[in-house]
Amino acid sequence: MKYPETIPHWIYNERVYSFPVFTKNDPSTGKKLADVQRGNERTVNDAITSAEYAYEGWSRMTPIERGRIIRKATDLIEARKEEAVGIVALECGKSLKSARGEVEATIECGRFISELGKDLGEYVLQSGVPGRRVFYVRQPIGVGALITPFNNPLAGVAWKSFPALLCGNSVVLKAHEYTPYVPIWFAMVLKDAGVPAGVFSVIQGFGDEVGLPLVCNQRVLFISFTGSSATAKRIRREAVERDVKMLAEGGGKNPFVVCDDANLDRAVELAVQSAFIDGGQRCAAASRIIVMDGVYDAFKNKFIELVRELKVGTADSDNYGAIISEKRLVEIERDIFGAVSRGAVVAVRGMNLYNLNDGVGYFLTPTVLENVLDNDPISHKEVFGPVAVLYRATTFDDAIRLANNSVYKLTGAVCTRNQERQKAFEDQYKAGVVRINGPTHGSESHMPFGGMSVSGDGWREPGRAALDFYADWKQVSYDLVKA
Repeated sequence: MKYPETIPHWIYNERVYSFPVFTKNDPSTGKKLADVQRGNERTVNDAITSAEYAYEGWSRMTPIERGRIIRKATDLIEARKEEAVGIVALECGKSLKSARGEVEATIECGRFISELGKDLGEYVLQSGVPGRRVFYVRQPIGVGALITPFNNPLAGVAWKSFPALLCGNSVVLKAHEYTPYVPIWFAMVLKDAGVPAGVFSVIQGFGDEVGLPLVCNQRVLFISFTGSSATAKRIRREAVERDVKMLAEGGGKNPFVVCDDANLDRAVELAVQSAFIDGGQRCAAASRIIVMDGVYDAFKNKFIELVRELKVGTADSDNYGAIISEKRLVEIERDIFGAVSRGAVVAVRGMNLYNLNDGVGYFLTPTVLENVLDNDPISHKEVFGPVAVLYRATTFDDAIRLANNSVYKLTGAVCTRNQERQKAFEDQYKAGVVRINGPTHGSESHMPFGGMSVSGDGWREPGRAALDFYADWKQVSYDLVKA
Protein backbone atom coordinates (compact mmCIF):
# COMPACT_ATOMS: atom_id res chain seq x y z
CA MET A 1 0.00 0.00 0.00
CA LYS A 2 1.45 3.35 -1.08
CA TYR A 3 0.24 6.27 0.98
CA PRO A 4 -0.14 9.45 -1.13
CA GLU A 5 2.15 12.40 -0.58
CA THR A 6 -0.79 14.78 -1.07
CA ILE A 7 -4.35 14.00 0.03
CA PRO A 8 -7.13 15.67 -1.96
CA HIS A 9 -10.78 16.51 -1.53
CA TRP A 10 -13.21 14.26 -3.40
CA ILE A 11 -15.97 16.07 -5.27
CA TYR A 12 -18.11 14.70 -8.11
CA ASN A 13 -16.10 11.46 -8.13
CA GLU A 14 -12.84 13.30 -8.77
CA ARG A 15 -9.80 14.32 -6.77
CA VAL A 16 -9.81 18.05 -6.14
CA TYR A 17 -6.71 19.96 -5.05
CA SER A 18 -6.55 23.37 -3.41
CA PHE A 19 -4.21 25.64 -1.50
CA PRO A 20 -3.06 25.94 1.27
CA VAL A 21 -2.37 22.55 2.85
CA PHE A 22 -1.77 21.18 6.34
CA THR A 23 0.44 18.32 7.53
CA LYS A 24 -0.66 14.84 8.54
CA ASN A 25 1.91 13.12 10.79
CA ASP A 26 2.41 9.42 11.45
CA PRO A 27 1.34 8.84 15.09
CA SER A 28 3.77 5.93 15.42
CA THR A 29 6.85 7.99 14.47
CA GLY A 30 5.85 11.63 14.79
CA LYS A 31 7.11 12.20 11.24
CA LYS A 32 5.28 13.76 8.30
CA LEU A 33 3.07 11.45 6.26
CA ALA A 34 1.44 13.79 3.76
CA ASP A 35 0.20 17.24 2.86
CA VAL A 36 -3.59 17.52 3.11
CA GLN A 37 -5.79 20.00 1.29
CA ARG A 38 -7.12 22.70 3.57
CA GLY A 39 -10.61 23.48 2.36
CA ASN A 40 -12.71 26.59 2.83
CA GLU A 41 -16.29 27.75 2.32
CA ARG A 42 -15.89 27.59 -1.45
CA THR A 43 -14.87 23.93 -1.19
CA VAL A 44 -17.97 23.29 0.91
CA ASN A 45 -20.25 25.00 -1.61
CA ASP A 46 -18.78 23.05 -4.51
CA ALA A 47 -19.36 19.76 -2.71
CA ILE A 48 -22.93 20.65 -1.75
CA THR A 49 -23.73 21.75 -5.31
CA SER A 50 -22.40 18.42 -6.53
CA ALA A 51 -24.57 16.58 -3.99
CA GLU A 52 -27.68 18.55 -4.95
CA TYR A 53 -27.14 17.73 -8.61
CA ALA A 54 -26.76 14.01 -7.90
CA TYR A 55 -29.61 13.70 -5.41
CA GLU A 56 -32.53 13.49 -7.83
CA GLY A 57 -31.24 10.54 -9.82
CA TRP A 58 -29.92 8.64 -6.78
CA SER A 59 -33.10 9.12 -4.72
CA ARG A 60 -35.27 7.82 -7.57
CA MET A 61 -33.46 4.50 -7.66
CA THR A 62 -35.24 1.76 -5.77
CA PRO A 63 -33.83 0.84 -2.35
CA ILE A 64 -33.02 -2.59 -3.75
CA GLU A 65 -30.89 -1.03 -6.49
CA ARG A 66 -29.07 1.16 -3.98
CA GLY A 67 -28.61 -1.87 -1.71
CA ARG A 68 -27.01 -3.81 -4.56
CA ILE A 69 -24.49 -1.02 -5.11
CA ILE A 70 -23.67 -0.94 -1.39
CA ARG A 71 -23.25 -4.70 -1.47
CA LYS A 72 -20.84 -4.36 -4.40
CA ALA A 73 -18.90 -1.69 -2.49
CA THR A 74 -18.72 -4.04 0.49
CA ASP A 75 -17.40 -6.83 -1.73
CA LEU A 76 -14.72 -4.46 -3.03
CA ILE A 77 -13.71 -3.52 0.52
CA GLU A 78 -13.33 -7.22 1.29
CA ALA A 79 -11.30 -7.77 -1.88
CA ARG A 80 -9.04 -4.84 -0.95
CA LYS A 81 -9.08 -5.58 2.77
CA GLU A 82 -5.34 -5.65 3.34
CA GLU A 83 -4.97 -2.30 1.58
CA ALA A 84 -7.60 -0.82 3.89
CA VAL A 85 -5.93 -2.41 6.92
CA GLY A 86 -2.63 -0.77 6.02
CA ILE A 87 -4.18 2.69 5.63
CA VAL A 88 -6.11 2.51 8.91
CA ALA A 89 -3.08 1.22 10.82
CA LEU A 90 -0.82 3.91 9.38
CA GLU A 91 -3.14 6.85 9.93
CA CYS A 92 -4.10 5.80 13.47
CA GLY A 93 -0.75 4.43 14.63
CA LYS A 94 -2.26 1.10 15.61
CA SER A 95 -1.43 -2.53 14.92
CA LEU A 96 -2.46 -4.37 11.77
CA LYS A 97 -4.43 -6.74 13.98
CA SER A 98 -6.47 -3.90 15.45
CA ALA A 99 -6.99 -2.29 12.04
CA ARG A 100 -8.04 -5.62 10.55
CA GLY A 101 -10.76 -5.97 13.18
CA GLU A 102 -12.09 -2.56 12.20
CA VAL A 103 -12.09 -3.36 8.50
CA GLU A 104 -13.90 -6.64 9.14
CA ALA A 105 -16.52 -4.76 11.19
CA THR A 106 -16.93 -2.36 8.24
CA ILE A 107 -17.58 -5.28 5.92
CA GLU A 108 -20.18 -6.70 8.31
CA CYS A 109 -21.88 -3.30 8.45
CA GLY A 110 -21.99 -3.00 4.67
CA ARG A 111 -23.48 -6.46 4.24
CA PHE A 112 -26.16 -5.86 6.84
CA ILE A 113 -27.15 -2.42 5.57
CA SER A 114 -27.21 -3.53 1.92
CA GLU A 115 -29.79 -6.23 2.73
CA LEU A 116 -32.11 -3.64 4.29
CA GLY A 117 -32.76 -2.34 0.78
CA LYS A 118 -35.08 -5.33 0.39
CA ASP A 119 -37.11 -4.22 3.41
CA LEU A 120 -36.59 -0.51 3.90
CA GLY A 121 -39.91 -0.23 5.66
CA GLU A 122 -43.41 0.29 4.28
CA TYR A 123 -46.54 -0.39 6.27
CA VAL A 124 -50.23 -0.61 5.50
CA LEU A 125 -52.37 1.14 8.10
CA GLN A 126 -56.00 0.26 8.64
CA SER A 127 -58.47 3.09 8.06
CA GLY A 128 -61.98 3.41 9.46
CA VAL A 129 -63.09 5.12 6.27
CA PRO A 130 -64.53 2.77 3.61
CA GLY A 131 -62.60 2.79 0.35
CA ARG A 132 -59.43 4.28 1.85
CA ARG A 133 -56.01 2.62 1.83
CA VAL A 134 -53.27 4.17 3.96
CA PHE A 135 -49.54 3.52 3.64
CA TYR A 136 -46.65 4.59 5.87
CA VAL A 137 -43.49 4.86 3.79
CA ARG A 138 -39.92 6.11 4.13
CA GLN A 139 -38.60 8.90 1.93
CA PRO A 140 -35.09 10.36 1.50
CA ILE A 141 -34.31 13.67 3.16
CA GLY A 142 -31.90 15.26 0.67
CA VAL A 143 -28.35 16.53 1.02
CA GLY A 144 -26.71 15.69 4.35
CA ALA A 145 -23.50 16.46 6.24
CA LEU A 146 -21.51 13.63 7.82
CA ILE A 147 -18.76 14.39 10.35
CA THR A 148 -16.80 11.34 11.45
CA PRO A 149 -14.28 10.57 14.25
CA PHE A 150 -10.62 9.62 13.99
CA ASN A 151 -10.51 6.67 16.36
CA ASN A 152 -12.25 4.12 14.11
CA PRO A 153 -12.06 5.97 10.81
CA LEU A 154 -13.27 3.36 8.32
CA ALA A 155 -16.02 1.92 10.52
CA GLY A 156 -17.05 5.46 11.45
CA VAL A 157 -17.42 6.40 7.78
CA ALA A 158 -19.36 3.20 7.02
CA TRP A 159 -21.72 3.54 10.01
CA LYS A 160 -22.97 6.85 8.62
CA SER A 161 -22.49 6.56 4.87
CA PHE A 162 -24.05 3.17 4.19
CA PRO A 163 -27.46 3.86 5.79
CA ALA A 164 -27.51 7.46 4.50
CA LEU A 165 -26.91 6.29 0.93
CA LEU A 166 -29.28 3.33 1.19
CA CYS A 167 -32.10 5.71 2.13
CA GLY A 168 -31.48 7.71 -1.05
CA ASN A 169 -29.63 10.73 0.28
CA SER A 170 -26.53 12.36 -1.13
CA VAL A 171 -23.89 13.38 1.39
CA VAL A 172 -20.85 15.55 2.00
CA LEU A 173 -18.45 14.01 4.50
CA LYS A 174 -16.04 16.20 6.44
CA ALA A 175 -12.93 14.05 6.93
CA HIS A 176 -11.24 14.18 10.31
CA GLU A 177 -7.94 16.00 9.97
CA TYR A 178 -6.15 13.15 11.79
CA THR A 179 -7.43 10.47 9.36
CA PRO A 180 -7.80 12.26 6.02
CA TYR A 181 -7.12 9.46 3.56
CA VAL A 182 -9.48 6.76 4.85
CA PRO A 183 -12.66 8.47 3.53
CA ILE A 184 -10.94 9.21 0.20
CA TRP A 185 -10.15 5.51 -0.14
CA PHE A 186 -13.77 4.74 0.76
CA ALA A 187 -15.00 7.23 -1.85
CA MET A 188 -12.93 5.54 -4.56
CA VAL A 189 -14.47 2.19 -3.60
CA LEU A 190 -17.96 3.67 -3.89
CA LYS A 191 -17.13 5.04 -7.34
CA ASP A 192 -15.87 1.64 -8.49
CA ALA A 193 -19.07 0.06 -7.11
CA GLY A 194 -21.22 2.35 -9.24
CA VAL A 195 -22.23 5.16 -6.90
CA PRO A 196 -22.96 8.10 -9.25
CA ALA A 197 -20.81 11.22 -9.24
CA GLY A 198 -21.84 13.73 -6.58
CA VAL A 199 -23.67 11.29 -4.31
CA PHE A 200 -20.68 11.01 -1.96
CA SER A 201 -18.15 13.81 -1.51
CA VAL A 202 -15.29 14.30 0.95
CA ILE A 203 -13.89 17.64 2.06
CA GLN A 204 -10.67 18.11 4.01
CA GLY A 205 -9.86 20.78 6.56
CA PHE A 206 -10.53 22.12 10.02
CA GLY A 207 -13.77 22.59 11.88
CA ASP A 208 -14.08 26.38 11.71
CA GLU A 209 -12.99 26.48 8.07
CA VAL A 210 -15.08 23.66 6.56
CA GLY A 211 -17.05 21.93 9.32
CA LEU A 212 -18.98 24.99 10.46
CA PRO A 213 -19.73 26.29 6.94
CA LEU A 214 -20.96 22.79 6.07
CA VAL A 215 -23.43 22.43 8.95
CA CYS A 216 -24.58 26.06 8.60
CA ASN A 217 -25.29 25.83 4.87
CA GLN A 218 -29.01 26.25 4.15
CA ARG A 219 -28.90 23.48 1.53
CA VAL A 220 -27.82 20.85 4.08
CA LEU A 221 -30.97 19.18 5.41
CA PHE A 222 -29.55 16.78 8.00
CA ILE A 223 -26.37 16.49 10.06
CA SER A 224 -24.80 13.34 11.50
CA PHE A 225 -21.91 13.98 13.88
CA THR A 226 -19.65 11.85 16.08
CA GLY A 227 -17.01 13.60 18.15
CA SER A 228 -16.55 15.69 21.28
CA SER A 229 -19.48 16.92 23.34
CA ALA A 230 -18.30 20.53 23.00
CA THR A 231 -18.41 20.35 19.20
CA ALA A 232 -21.72 18.49 19.32
CA LYS A 233 -23.26 21.31 21.37
CA ARG A 234 -21.98 23.91 18.93
CA ILE A 235 -23.36 22.06 15.92
CA ARG A 236 -26.64 21.34 17.71
CA ARG A 237 -27.20 25.08 18.19
CA GLU A 238 -26.84 25.58 14.45
CA ALA A 239 -29.16 22.66 13.71
CA VAL A 240 -31.82 24.03 16.06
CA GLU A 241 -31.49 27.48 14.54
CA ARG A 242 -32.08 26.05 11.05
CA ASP A 243 -34.64 23.40 12.14
CA VAL A 244 -32.69 20.56 10.55
CA LYS A 245 -32.49 16.97 11.66
CA MET A 246 -29.36 16.11 13.67
CA LEU A 247 -27.80 12.94 15.02
CA ALA A 248 -25.03 13.57 17.56
CA GLU A 249 -22.83 11.15 19.49
CA GLY A 250 -20.82 13.28 21.88
CA GLY A 251 -18.57 10.83 23.72
CA GLY A 252 -18.65 9.16 27.11
CA LYS A 253 -17.28 9.10 30.62
CA ASN A 254 -18.27 5.54 31.18
CA PRO A 255 -18.34 3.64 34.50
CA PHE A 256 -17.30 0.05 35.09
CA VAL A 257 -18.79 -1.17 38.39
CA VAL A 258 -17.29 -4.08 40.32
CA CYS A 259 -19.50 -5.59 43.01
CA ASP A 260 -18.28 -7.46 46.08
CA ASP A 261 -19.73 -10.73 44.72
CA ALA A 262 -18.02 -10.51 41.32
CA ASN A 263 -15.53 -12.97 39.92
CA LEU A 264 -12.53 -10.71 40.53
CA ASP A 265 -10.21 -12.21 37.96
CA ARG A 266 -12.82 -11.79 35.23
CA ALA A 267 -13.76 -8.32 36.50
CA VAL A 268 -10.12 -7.22 36.36
CA GLU A 269 -9.69 -8.54 32.83
CA LEU A 270 -12.88 -6.82 31.62
CA ALA A 271 -12.03 -3.56 33.40
CA VAL A 272 -8.59 -3.40 31.77
CA GLN A 273 -10.10 -4.17 28.37
CA SER A 274 -12.75 -1.50 28.87
CA ALA A 275 -10.39 1.20 30.10
CA PHE A 276 -7.48 0.78 27.70
CA ILE A 277 -8.97 -0.39 24.41
CA ASP A 278 -7.29 1.68 21.69
CA GLY A 279 -5.43 3.52 24.44
CA GLY A 280 -8.70 4.84 25.83
CA GLN A 281 -9.43 6.55 22.49
CA ARG A 282 -12.92 5.10 22.30
CA CYS A 283 -16.16 6.84 23.19
CA ALA A 284 -17.21 3.60 24.91
CA ALA A 285 -14.01 3.17 26.94
CA ALA A 286 -14.48 2.93 30.71
CA SER A 287 -12.42 5.60 32.46
CA ARG A 288 -14.25 5.37 35.81
CA ILE A 289 -13.67 2.06 37.63
CA ILE A 290 -16.06 1.94 40.60
CA VAL A 291 -15.30 -0.83 43.10
CA MET A 292 -17.26 -1.80 46.21
CA ASP A 293 -15.37 -1.37 49.44
CA GLY A 294 -15.22 -5.05 50.42
CA VAL A 295 -13.15 -6.01 47.37
CA TYR A 296 -11.49 -2.68 46.57
CA ASP A 297 -7.96 -3.54 47.74
CA ALA A 298 -7.97 -7.03 46.23
CA PHE A 299 -9.31 -5.71 42.93
CA LYS A 300 -6.88 -2.80 42.91
CA ASN A 301 -3.84 -5.04 43.36
CA LYS A 302 -4.92 -7.38 40.55
CA PHE A 303 -5.90 -4.47 38.31
CA ILE A 304 -2.57 -2.69 38.73
CA GLU A 305 -0.66 -5.90 38.12
CA LEU A 306 -2.47 -6.50 34.81
CA VAL A 307 -2.21 -2.85 33.73
CA ARG A 308 1.56 -2.95 34.21
CA GLU A 309 1.71 -5.89 31.81
CA LEU A 310 0.12 -3.93 28.96
CA LYS A 311 2.39 -3.35 25.98
CA VAL A 312 2.24 -0.20 23.90
CA GLY A 313 3.20 -0.21 20.22
CA THR A 314 2.10 -1.12 16.71
CA ALA A 315 2.95 -4.83 16.77
CA ASP A 316 0.08 -7.31 16.77
CA SER A 317 1.29 -8.53 20.16
CA ASP A 318 0.91 -5.04 21.65
CA ASN A 319 -2.23 -4.09 23.55
CA TYR A 320 -2.75 -0.65 22.06
CA GLY A 321 -1.06 1.80 19.75
CA ALA A 322 -0.23 5.47 19.57
CA ILE A 323 -2.13 8.54 20.66
CA ILE A 324 -3.43 10.11 17.46
CA SER A 325 -1.36 13.34 17.62
CA GLU A 326 1.19 15.25 19.65
CA LYS A 327 -1.49 17.81 20.52
CA ARG A 328 -3.72 15.12 21.99
CA LEU A 329 -0.78 13.60 23.86
CA VAL A 330 -0.05 16.94 25.53
CA GLU A 331 -3.72 17.43 26.43
CA ILE A 332 -3.92 14.01 28.08
CA GLU A 333 -0.78 14.63 30.12
CA ARG A 334 -2.13 18.02 31.18
CA ASP A 335 -5.28 16.34 32.51
CA ILE A 336 -3.18 13.84 34.49
CA PHE A 337 -0.95 16.54 35.98
CA GLY A 338 -3.99 18.61 36.89
CA ALA A 339 -5.61 15.75 38.80
CA VAL A 340 -2.37 15.02 40.67
CA SER A 341 -1.99 18.69 41.60
CA ARG A 342 -5.45 18.50 43.17
CA GLY A 343 -4.57 15.48 45.31
CA ALA A 344 -4.99 12.41 43.12
CA VAL A 345 -2.71 9.51 44.03
CA VAL A 346 -0.83 7.85 41.16
CA ALA A 347 -1.16 4.07 41.34
CA VAL A 348 0.41 3.54 37.90
CA ARG A 349 2.33 6.35 36.22
CA GLY A 350 2.08 6.58 32.47
CA MET A 351 5.27 7.32 30.53
CA ASN A 352 5.42 9.56 27.48
CA LEU A 353 7.61 7.51 25.16
CA TYR A 354 7.71 10.29 22.57
CA ASN A 355 9.75 12.47 24.91
CA LEU A 356 11.95 9.59 26.03
CA ASN A 357 12.87 7.98 22.70
CA ASP A 358 13.97 9.66 19.49
CA GLY A 359 12.06 8.32 16.51
CA VAL A 360 9.23 6.91 18.63
CA GLY A 361 5.81 8.45 18.06
CA TYR A 362 3.02 9.57 20.34
CA PHE A 363 2.92 6.61 22.72
CA LEU A 364 1.70 6.90 26.31
CA THR A 365 1.74 3.98 28.71
CA PRO A 366 -1.26 3.54 31.05
CA THR A 367 -2.00 5.79 34.02
CA VAL A 368 -4.13 4.70 36.97
CA LEU A 369 -5.25 7.22 39.58
CA GLU A 370 -7.06 6.86 42.90
CA ASN A 371 -8.22 9.08 45.76
CA VAL A 372 -9.96 11.28 43.21
CA LEU A 373 -13.09 13.09 44.40
CA ASP A 374 -16.23 12.45 42.39
CA ASN A 375 -16.54 16.21 41.78
CA ASP A 376 -12.95 16.59 40.53
CA PRO A 377 -12.67 17.81 36.91
CA ILE A 378 -11.04 14.57 35.77
CA SER A 379 -14.08 12.68 37.07
CA HIS A 380 -16.24 14.49 34.55
CA LYS A 381 -14.03 15.30 31.56
CA GLU A 382 -13.66 12.82 28.71
CA VAL A 383 -9.86 12.50 28.70
CA PHE A 384 -9.87 10.16 25.67
CA GLY A 385 -6.59 8.53 26.54
CA PRO A 386 -5.06 5.64 28.55
CA VAL A 387 -6.15 7.01 31.93
CA ALA A 388 -8.35 5.14 34.44
CA VAL A 389 -9.52 6.35 37.84
CA LEU A 390 -10.39 3.97 40.68
CA TYR A 391 -13.30 4.94 42.97
CA ARG A 392 -14.34 3.25 46.20
CA ALA A 393 -18.08 2.67 46.73
CA THR A 394 -19.40 1.93 50.20
CA THR A 395 -22.53 0.10 48.99
CA PHE A 396 -24.15 -1.04 45.76
CA ASP A 397 -26.48 1.98 45.89
CA ASP A 398 -23.43 4.20 46.29
CA ALA A 399 -21.86 2.55 43.24
CA ILE A 400 -24.94 3.32 41.14
CA ARG A 401 -24.93 6.90 42.45
CA LEU A 402 -21.30 7.30 41.39
CA ALA A 403 -22.02 5.69 38.02
CA ASN A 404 -24.83 8.15 37.34
CA ASN A 405 -22.81 11.16 38.49
CA SER A 406 -21.92 12.34 34.97
CA VAL A 407 -23.48 14.37 32.20
CA TYR A 408 -22.18 11.70 29.83
CA LYS A 409 -24.58 8.79 29.47
CA LEU A 410 -23.28 6.61 26.67
CA THR A 411 -22.50 3.20 28.12
CA GLY A 412 -21.64 1.45 31.38
CA ALA A 413 -21.01 -2.01 32.76
CA VAL A 414 -21.39 -3.95 35.99
CA CYS A 415 -19.75 -7.17 37.19
CA THR A 416 -21.91 -9.10 39.64
CA ARG A 417 -23.26 -12.62 40.05
CA ASN A 418 -26.34 -11.33 41.84
CA GLN A 419 -29.32 -11.24 39.48
CA GLU A 420 -31.13 -8.63 41.57
CA ARG A 421 -28.14 -6.34 41.27
CA GLN A 422 -27.93 -7.03 37.54
CA LYS A 423 -31.56 -5.99 37.13
CA ALA A 424 -31.12 -2.98 39.44
CA PHE A 425 -28.17 -1.75 37.40
CA GLU A 426 -30.12 -2.25 34.19
CA ASP A 427 -33.02 -0.21 35.60
CA GLN A 428 -31.20 2.47 37.58
CA TYR A 429 -28.08 3.28 35.57
CA LYS A 430 -29.03 5.86 32.97
CA ALA A 431 -27.29 5.42 29.61
CA GLY A 432 -27.94 4.35 26.05
CA VAL A 433 -26.02 1.06 26.41
CA VAL A 434 -25.71 -1.17 29.49
CA ARG A 435 -23.47 -4.24 29.78
CA ILE A 436 -23.87 -6.94 32.41
CA ASN A 437 -20.67 -8.91 33.08
CA GLY A 438 -19.08 -7.63 29.90
CA PRO A 439 -16.89 -4.73 28.73
CA THR A 440 -18.31 -1.27 28.08
CA HIS A 441 -17.55 -1.52 24.36
CA GLY A 442 -18.50 -4.04 21.71
CA SER A 443 -21.44 -2.96 19.54
CA GLU A 444 -22.25 -5.06 16.47
CA SER A 445 -23.19 -3.84 13.01
CA HIS A 446 -26.88 -4.70 13.37
CA MET A 447 -27.24 -3.26 16.88
CA PRO A 448 -28.34 0.32 17.64
CA PHE A 449 -25.69 2.31 19.50
CA GLY A 450 -25.93 5.74 21.08
CA GLY A 451 -26.35 7.63 24.31
CA MET A 452 -28.38 10.10 26.31
CA SER A 453 -27.77 13.64 27.55
CA VAL A 454 -24.57 15.10 26.04
CA SER A 455 -23.63 11.63 24.78
CA GLY A 456 -26.52 11.49 22.33
CA ASP A 457 -29.89 12.84 21.33
CA GLY A 458 -32.01 9.73 20.93
CA TRP A 459 -31.05 8.63 17.41
CA ARG A 460 -29.10 5.41 16.95
CA GLU A 461 -26.69 3.92 14.43
CA PRO A 462 -25.80 1.62 12.79
CA GLY A 463 -28.33 -1.19 12.21
CA ARG A 464 -31.96 -0.84 11.22
CA ALA A 465 -32.45 1.93 13.78
CA ALA A 466 -30.22 4.20 11.66
CA LEU A 467 -32.88 4.24 8.95
CA ASP A 468 -35.15 6.22 11.25
CA PHE A 469 -32.65 9.07 11.16
CA TYR A 470 -31.54 8.91 7.53
CA ALA A 471 -35.10 8.77 6.13
CA ASP A 472 -38.34 10.52 7.04
CA TRP A 473 -41.70 8.82 7.43
CA LYS A 474 -44.62 9.86 5.23
CA GLN A 475 -48.26 8.83 5.51
CA VAL A 476 -49.93 8.36 2.12
CA SER A 477 -53.70 7.84 1.79
CA TYR A 478 -55.55 6.58 -1.29
CA ASP A 479 -59.27 7.21 -1.44
CA LEU A 480 -60.92 5.05 -4.05
CA VAL A 481 -62.91 7.10 -6.54
CA LYS A 482 -66.06 5.60 -8.04
CA ALA A 483 -66.12 5.55 -11.83
